[in-house]
Amino acid sequence: MTQLIHDFILRSARLTPGAEALVDGAARISYAGLAAQLDQVAAGLAAHGLPAGGRVAVYLDKNLENVSAMFGASRAGGVFVPLNPQLKPPQVAHILADCQARVLVTSSARLRTLAAALGSCGDLALVVVTGTGERAALPAHVTVIGWDDFVAHPASAAHPARIDADIAAILYTSGSTGSPKGVVLSHRNLVAGAESVASYLHNTAADRILAVLPLSFDYGLSQLTTAFSVGASAVLINYLLPRDILDAVQAEGITGLAAVPSLWMQLARLPWPAGCSLRYLTNSGGAMPRPTLDALRQVLPAATPYLMYGLTEAFRSTYLPPEQLDRRPDSIGKAIPNAQVMVLRPDGSHCEPGEPGELVHRGALVSLGYWNDPARTAERFRPLRPVDAGLPLAELAVWSGDTVRIDEEGYLYFISRNDEMIKTSGYRVSPTEVEEVACAIDGVLEVVAFGAAHPALGQAIVLVASASITEAELLAHCKRQLPAYMVPSKIVVSTEALPRNPNGKFDRKQLATDHANAFTGGTP
Repeated sequence: MTQLIHDFILRSARLTPGAEALVDGAARISYAGLAAQLDQVAAGLAAHGLPAGGRVAVYLDKNLENVSAMFGASRAGGVFVPLNPQLKPPQVAHILADCQARVLVTSSARLRTLAAALGSCGDLALVVVTGTGERAALPAHVTVIGWDDFVAHPASAAHPARIDADIAAILYTSGSTGSPKGVVLSHRNLVAGAESVASYLHNTAADRILAVLPLSFDYGLSQLTTAFSVGASAVLINYLLPRDILDAVQAEGITGLAAVPSLWMQLARLPWPAGCSLRYLTNSGGAMPRPTLDALRQVLPAATPYLMYGLTEAFRSTYLPPEQLDRRPDSIGKAIPNAQVMVLRPDGSHCEPGEPGELVHRGALVSLGYWNDPARTAERFRPLRPVDAGLPLAELAVWSGDTVRIDEEGYLYFISRNDEMIKTSGYRVSPTEVEEVACAIDGVLEVVAFGAAHPALGQAIVLVASASITEAELLAHCKRQLPAYMVPSKIVVSTEALPRNPNGKFDRKQLATDHANAFTGGTP
């Protein structure tokens, strides 16, 4: 019985020790080899005094050391905190200080850029450095050791006792306002999520899953945990261009590929070969534009698309069964196995079919809250009405902050994030509705809609697009397809790709900041 997230690896090491677990460029490692790496990392952490529950931050590109450090920290009874490699030193230092990290695993090059910011990280006691090169000077209370020396300690059979309710990881995610918040995930959350996803994707040990997304992103980490849950192979890639992903799929015989909408828009335009090895595609992190989905189905006819919805606070929530794709391509589906997803009014009562409400998730995947942030935890994690009148204690569920609706057959449809809804002329407008219309015209590659302050309307709609058509052509199309109150008041067209955040999603916050004074005449 798998209870702790690293047990997936240990189980396959016993059952299929020679099976390939990880591919990192030219390096390949079996499950037996990866399990040995975990034991070496755990021994190194124990030798340096990591207590049970101690936080181990990992600030690396996707590579073997990154995966070994995360799951090795779990093996040692610690908590892993993956950091997006695109974060800058002030952001990294904030996270290290916030989670009171005891250990940081990073490269010598990254440490040189980070060293000056580590003075505020008073709990940091050990930095493990991968690679070669001159190491930066650090505060006197911090010990620095190279990776090879760190993993040279003899492995021990003794590890702190942990149960599935204990903390396994903290994933930091940026909200629409304020500093990044750390979502606390238990072993139970991660194990249940991996097993649930693997069940509906029909994953087996024969699968080869390409890990494209950052491992600090719940959707990216899920590619590893899902692969490990069935003894499949995970192939790591740090790509520069979308074409690199296509090349990796061909070279490694990839069967499973996960991406966010902005990346799928680019991948759909590539010349995919006939007979591609992909068995399935998954999308999360936003709605897949219909033209992009249609293009993917045309160029990859043998790959089954799975449209999914998730939030870091519950790891994964819904998926649309592929057989429903033609009937309801705009749906985010129903709850994944071992979860219940509801559409509720502010008072906790259930919405009627077609009535907008907030998506609320209950079950084994609901995380433990936000690290060191009781106020935001109380706001998002709230008790449900008891499912049975005889239960004396209410169950905590996570309120997503997303507005959805449910149809008569129980399928869910995303409307908007509550904090992204545009309030214009007394109407509430979903940016997704505007974006889907704009994406439907030939020549539009990428598009983001948002609201900007307007002296008469409250907010007015701004549409920013990467396109080969003119602003006038796009505006004329929107006027033909949208009611007047949903037509953008300003359209900005560029031939450049739209900015993205570290998780590969469109950077809505930056775009909104850049155009905040579009109608007020000020300077952003």
